Amino acid sequence: MSLWVENDMTNRILTVLHGVQPNSPEGHHFGRAFLSSYQIAIRLLDEDPALSDSLNLDVGGRGTGRHVSLAQYIGQNLSRQIKADRHHPVEGVFMSNELVRQVVYRRPGGEDDVVSSLAGTPYDMALFRLREHD
Repeated sequence: MSLWVENDMTNRILTVLHGVQPNSPEGHHFGRAFLSSYQIAIRLLDEDPALSDSLNLDVGGRGTGRHVSLAQYIGQNLSRQIKADRHHPVEGVFMSNELVRQVVYRRPGGEDDVVSSLAGTPYDMALFRLREHD
């Protein structure tokens, strides 16, 4: 059994995405907001810090000294699942990295901020949300 399945990652991510509170007016035609894989990873570890040890991954980001991160793991696995199942409950899009210098995420509890390692690279940032409709 894969670590993804063993740790029930898809359901954990669905729970995180269900919890996204809209900042726009209710019923706005853009629908539910997207989260980056960094935001999902931060929420998952905030809810269950032991998950980092189970997967042997931390949130990630610039300056961590690691080339594999929870954010990357989430993005890759969700992308594969979405590609394989056009009715997957999560949808993904890219945010262009053009003209982006830095993206910084605030961690709950006053922990160190997480700086995206994608900003300033040729790789666009994947964003995910619950599928609105087919």
